[in-house]
Amino acid sequence: MRKSPFTKMSINMLLALLAAVLLVAVNEVAFMSSHAAIERLDKAQTTRRTLDRLVRGMLSIESGLRGYLLTGDVQYIEPYAASAKSIDTNIHKLHDLLQGMPEDRSDFIELSSEIARRISELDLSLQLRRNGNEDAWKFVLSTDVGLRHMQAIRMTSERMIQRAIDRAEISSTEIVHALRLSRIGIAAVAAIGLLAFYMYLRKADALQAANEREKEVQAHERNQLEQQVRDRTASLGKLATHLQQVREEERGHLARELHDELGALLTAAKLDVARLRSRVNLDVPEISVRLNHLVETLNSVISLKRRIIEDLRPSSLSNLGLTATLEILTREFSDRSKIDVEISLEAVQLSDSTQLTVYRLIQESLTNISKYANASKVLITVHDYPTHVTVQVRDDGTGFDTHLVSPAAHGLAGMHHRVEAAGGRLTVTSTPGEGTLVSATLPHSS
Repeated sequence: MRKSPFTKMSINMLLALLAAVLLVAVNEVAFMSSHAAIERLDKAQTTRRTLDRLVRGMLSIESGLRGYLLTGDVQYIEPYAASAKSIDTNIHKLHDLLQGMPEDRSDFIELSSEIARRISELDLSLQLRRNGNEDAWKFVLSTDVGLRHMQAIRMTSERMIQRAIDRAEISSTEIVHALRLSRIGIAAVAAIGLLAFYMYLRKADALQAANEREKEVQAHERNQLEQQVRDRTASLGKLATHLQQVREEERGHLARELHDELGALLTAAKLDVARLRSRVNLDVPEISVRLNHLVETLNSVISLKRRIIEDLRPSSLSNLGLTATLEILTREFSDRSKIDVEISLEAVQLSDSTQLTVYRLIQESLTNISKYANASKVLITVHDYPTHVTVQVRDDGTGFDTHLVSPAAHGLAGMHHRVEAAGGRLTVTSTPGEGTLVSATLPHSS
């Protein structure tokens, strides 16, 4: 029995209506899903920006206060007060943003506490400076309490930023899924329409074309994501290099402050003790013992000051050269740790920054050995080749599994970045029970 044209038209209309209903439903679902994901993405990005502003605000407060403490210029107080107000605003904003996010609440409480403690410490320094209590605010400035607070603030904010990034990536993935759902729905609707008007063969061709378009879109998105990853990696590398440069500058500044200010005070104290010894009766045993103990204490403090200054910024590196500086470093390490250190150092031609990289690499390696390796012997070599220089630090300690190194091991990460920033390559080879080898290859200065 042959179907009438009316029947065929009715079937086509029903298929078209079904296709239209399916299209509206798919688009509506995709829209609602995308809209919700965009809201979550915007919230995650706002959270990240707020955390970035908090960290920048803390750095601005420190810079303003440091400028005022060092110069006494009240112009530095204005950015200090503005940054403090901005921090309070951002903390309240962050509190509102993190509602309904229990995984961030504990970090938020910790971050707020650390910021409050750091600001209290800075306010104390400011008050002491205003009251003219020079020794007190200098002492507060010279301690590492503020550094620990800032490190805690950075670490906590970095954790929260990472979670915000993760949430943003999840939302982006949901948006992509919604768009993909919309594409699939459109392709399905097109397939139904083609089935109604162009039969099965045209439908297969349309599906094939839709698949090709999907592959092209995915390839384009993949290329975009890879480029974004490359750009972000380069940006983070530049940021890490800048932070290391700032750290070295701060170390140099602190070393100069210790040398100039504390050195002058200790020298004056020794002169005063010398005058006292010339004027008091040394026949009294107790006076003689006390003066001798005071002289020994001052000498110990001066020696400690020199060691701290050398750790912060080795003056021997610019005065004596890399080889002599490394000999001093290894000799002092061996004396302190009672670990036998054997060295084989060749004279090398490197730029000042690369020499400092070599020094910090060996210094950090020795620090790790004294803390974790339980070693009895260390071999340090610096060899010069026509195109490059190799630096190796080998110990006979307990070793470790390099695949189980925690991401929080910033020492190794810092060593890697230092060497790579100098154009070199660093490898760490270790096996439990067989010691550790830290090896770096650095190019000659151009």
